[in-house]
Formats: sequence, structure tokens, C-alpha cells
Amino acid sequence: MRRRFTVPLIFAMGVAPWFALKPAPPAVPPGEQPAQLSAVIPTETEADWAGGFSGIEVTADGSTWYLVTDRGHVATGTFTRQNGTLTGATIAAFQPLVDQYGNERDFPHTDAEGLALDDTGRLNVSFEHAHRVLRYNTWDAPAVWPSYTRSWRALPQNGGMEALAISADGTLFAIPEGVASGAWEALVYRRTHPHPWEQPFTLPLAEGFKPTGADFGPDGRLYLLERGLYPFGFRSQIRSMAVTDTGFEDIRVILQTPLFTHGNLEGIAVWRDGTGQIRLTMVSDDNFLPVLRSEIVEYILTD
Repeated sequence: MRRRFTVPLIFAMGVAPWFALKPAPPAVPPGEQPAQLSAVIPTETEADWAGGFSGIEVTADGSTWYLVTDRGHVATGTFTRQNGTLTGATIAAFQPLVDQYGNERDFPHTDAEGLALDDTGRLNVSFEHAHRVLRYNTWDAPAVWPSYTRSWRALPQNGGMEALAISADGTLFAIPEGVASGAWEALVYRRTHPHPWEQPFTLPLAEGFKPTGADFGPDGRLYLLERGLYPFGFRSQIRSMAVTDTGFEDIRVILQTPLFTHGNLEGIAVWRDGTGQIRLTMVSDDNFLPVLRSEIVEYILTD
């Protein structure tokens, strides 16, 4: 074969399977979806610890934020806004996520993924690889002894509790990213202190997406952030749903982005602004790789 045809053919053979798997565009055009893009700001800093942001929480007034990284750090800071539009995020402080003795841990105990802020200001953090959920009574306090269930031993190391949310009554919900091949539903874990974790029901999956983040909104609904991973980029989806004692009801797709719209969105915080609108603030995980975007994205729920 002549050399000038070799490279194009190899490229075509490598790319053609991806085009066969390329996701369809959103069923509803982005401009007509209930969630509308308000702002995108970068999160890059020169600090060695900054990056791999996988969980975010925002206080009820939308002013203060918390972030966790998949290398075991927690940071807090404030947002700046102009006429209500997000324009920047300032880091006030950060520190390692320490254990109950105040000690730093090494991998695999540092891979923080999910973050849930309760009404008293306590932070709950879920970890994968070493699957567990830790509670921090203040953001800079040592951890409370971890909550854990033996069934998490069956989860893949890199497929643990990506989505963590806490309801108004203090009930924790955790949803792993890892889903068995061919499964149509994901396991859902629930814990009301001081009771142990239970697995009361499952979550219907959306084709092409896996759970990466969750938060209860001020309307009492659970907002689930999901990721579609493809060879050259990411898609994101948000579904909102009512949670009952026996499962999920009234599941609605409120956002579905085309490929390449954002980076690897993994964390979500849902809150209501001063005008009464619900805002969806998300953060992307760049995996400490320069080729991936590290950004905070905010949408407004218009419907």
C-alpha cells in the first residue's frame, strides 16, 4: 500500500467506530430546555492541590461554596456576581480531608467524590476506592467515624459513591457510579442517623449516562447530575425527581447538553436565589490533566 494512503486509512479506521457511537443530539434543543446556561468560569489556580474537583456544595444564600477533590482536599470560598450573574470564585482556605484522628491519609483513602451539606453546616463526604462516607462537623474539623456497609465491598474500586445528597430531614442518599454491565437500574443507598445504611430501592438509568452528583433542591426534589463519556468528550444530563419511601416518582429531564458543551461535570449544588429562581451550580473534574477543563458552570431553572 502506498504510504500516502496509510495514515488517512488508519485515522479513518480509528475514528469510524466513534462516529457509530456518537450520541444523538438532545431530544429538546438546548434553548428550549427548562435549565438555561447562566455562566461558566474557570477554576484553575497555580496551587498543587487545586484540581480534580468532584463535589460542590453552596450555602442557601448562594454566597459560600465548598469543594472536594479526588486527591483528598476540601476548599471553601465565596462567589462574586455582577447583576446576579456568576463572575468569579475566590478561595478563602483549604486543607486535607483528615481522618477521625486528624491525620492525613494516602491513596486509596483520599478519593473524595460526593459532597452533601446539611442544614447545620456539617459536610458529608463520600469516597471511592476505599468506599465510605465521612462526616465533618465543620469544614476544617477531623472526621467523625465513617459510616459504611459491607455491601460496598462488591463495588468496583473506581465505581463507588459518586452521588451523595442529604434531604431536609437529614437522610443521606448515596448512588454509586458503578453499574453492572447490561443493568438498567442503579443501586440506591439510604441512611437516617443513627440507623445503618440500607438499600431500599433502585434508580432507573438513562441510556448513555451514569450518576456523578446529586443534591436536594429547595423544592424538596432530588437533582441528579449524570455523565455521558465518549472518546473525545463528555455530555451532561440533569434529571429531577420526587423521592418517596419506596422509590422515585415524576422523573423529569431538565437539562441535556450536546457533546463538548462542558468538561467532566461531577458535582452539583441546587439553591434558590433572591429572585426565587432555582440555580444549578456544577463543577468539572479535570483529573489533574491539562487537556481537560476545570470550570464552574451555573444554570438557572426557568420552568
